[in-house]
Amino acid sequence: MCTAILPSASAVFNLPRSRSPQNCRFTVSSDVHLAFSNGTSPLLTFRRLPSPLSINQTIRCSRRGDEINGALPVTSTESSEDRRIGEVKRVTKETNVHVMLNLDGSGIADCITGIPFLDHMLDQIASHGILDIFVRASGDIHIDDHHTNEDIALAIGTALLQALGDRKGINRFGHFAAPLDEAAVEVILDLSGRPHLSCDLQIPTERVGTYDTQLVEHFFQSLANTSGMTLHIQQRAGKNSHHIIEATFKAFARALRQALDYDIRRCGTIPSSKGVLSRS
Repeated sequence: MCTAILPSASAVFNLPRSRSPQNCRFTVSSDVHLAFSNGTSPLLTFRRLPSPLSINQTIRCSRRGDEINGALPVTSTESSEDRRIGEVKRVTKETNVHVMLNLDGSGIADCITGIPFLDHMLDQIASHGILDIFVRASGDIHIDDHHTNEDIALAIGTALLQALGDRKGINRFGHFAAPLDEAAVEVILDLSGRPHLSCDLQIPTERVGTYDTQLVEHFFQSLANTSGMTLHIQQRAGKNSHHIIEATFKAFARALRQALDYDIRRCGTIPSSKGVLSRS
């Protein structure tokens, strides 16, 4: 059996001449183009499918060039234990938080935090990181948003740590700069197991709506602490507070997406010269 993980919509994987689609197994998590170097070189195009695929699920495909329709058996090589899903329930005297995270999702956000602007930012992480995020939170927002904002970030970081497992085969590093009108923010991150935040944001107003803008840095500090992430955030431009914050969350989501994607050349090994990624 030839097994391959095709991690992104732009992935192209060339099979040896002796292989054919019928004797290969694939885990498909997004739109994929497969080019077969077997003389005729048909290009098979798959529509987007829910992830992960169920065992022995069959999908429809079409071959470009000859327009012949066919079916290719696709078998997920993942067991339920291998799926990158994290779930955390955090209950204190100040908050009650429930978070579920699917790192191989399709960008679905279902977040009710009691903080509308934070809901909007979590939508950005899901949409641009192509993660599924579920959050239900209640807290002492009659005092302020601080505890709820913090505990949601702590829970998301813990769920991310849980979903990552041993981090075999991932890129580990991510780097993205996102503009939003006049604002531009750059994010660099490393899923190293060593928590660190360097945050250089100059947000000109104290609030966006009812959201205290000081909580942006505190959100990312809390997430980095529990996920074991090294995170650098640098504002390149911006005058509008909403634009600066939203560009930050979008850049973070895209950098995280890069880090979470699989590196085919790594062949499932841990991305560290030490052979382990941990908090040590």
